[in-house]
Amino acid sequence: MASRRIIKLVVFELLEFAAFSIPTLVIVEQFATAYQRTRTIHEKTNYWLIVSCSIAYVALVTLLIWLPVKVLLYRKRHFYKKIIGWRPVMMMCVVLTTLPSFSFSIAVTEVQKNINGSADVLPDTLPDLPVSLVLLCLIVVDIIEKLRIYPLRGSQKSNEDGHIHMTSMQQIKTVTEQVKQSDENPAGPQAAGRTEMSRPPGATQFPVPLAPQEPFFTSGILRTMSQRDVRAEIFLWSFLLWSDTIEMVRVAGHPAVYKSSWLYPVYIFSFISVLRVIFTPQNPLLNSLGVLLQDLPFIFVRLGLIIALGTITPVLGLCKNVLVTISYVYFNHLTKLRTFSTFETSLF
Repeated sequence: MASRRIIKLVVFELLEFAAFSIPTLVIVEQFATAYQRTRTIHEKTNYWLIVSCSIAYVALVTLLIWLPVKVLLYRKRHFYKKIIGWRPVMMMCVVLTTLPSFSFSIAVTEVQKNINGSADVLPDTLPDLPVSLVLLCLIVVDIIEKLRIYPLRGSQKSNEDGHIHMTSMQQIKTVTEQVKQSDENPAGPQAAGRTEMSRPPGATQFPVPLAPQEPFFTSGILRTMSQRDVRAEIFLWSFLLWSDTIEMVRVAGHPAVYKSSWLYPVYIFSFISVLRVIFTPQNPLLNSLGVLLQDLPFIFVRLGLIIALGTITPVLGLCKNVLVTISYVYFNHLTKLRTFSTFETSLF
């Protein structure tokens, strides 16, 4: 058992370190290649100098920051328990890897743009691999950090909630049935007294919202298809969570964007949206931070891109950002006002 835990720990640490170091090396190598093309001399002194600096940077931050923090987190468990609401590993990846990678991605286009002072020398399309690699490595580290508390072997009983929900739905009568039963069999004085005593003074009785009952399968192929495992859902939601940022970064590869000054706000606000990964998955502030750091800034960026350059970014993405922002403000803040405080449910 101990050996399996050690193997799991070693594999996770190697994957995290690879995701921490590889993006910087790849992006800086791309910058070195672009810078070498601007030189009239064919010698590769500048190229190897830039590449060696990137290797030295990765080695330096690994020895001075990455390894000490890792050792401190594993050896000082009491210190790790005091860290509430944020993840040090994700902060190191965002600050030490993602930020330099985005900066050098901008520098690649700027170096090529400065040739003869024109942007016409830029290629028709920028390579997608370096930028995708940066976000992929960040998502991999996020998945590993979420997956640490779960075993990799054995089945995870994650479909018990559906069974509990179905059992409770069978035991609890609907509002219509309760009203009908109260009309047919009126409760006695003692029952009425108990009902009034159980209700807090001054509390308002709201109708119970009705919703379609969810199916629950106990056998056959449908039961196999309805199984859910939280470990598999970690992979799914980790990628879906960053789909908006991924699409925004891909917009930076459009010729109309990276050949203009729109490259800067796209990368800047994409990096700002990445800052959410520093916080823990169950942090109560995560929803508001998602709106403030991603949806609200993306509204202005996408709207500006559509007005200035056309529909190079999907209108669906703009609608998503607008609806998420409006729904968050309305349901969390406006519904507390007197005008919107009336509780109501659908008839069906």
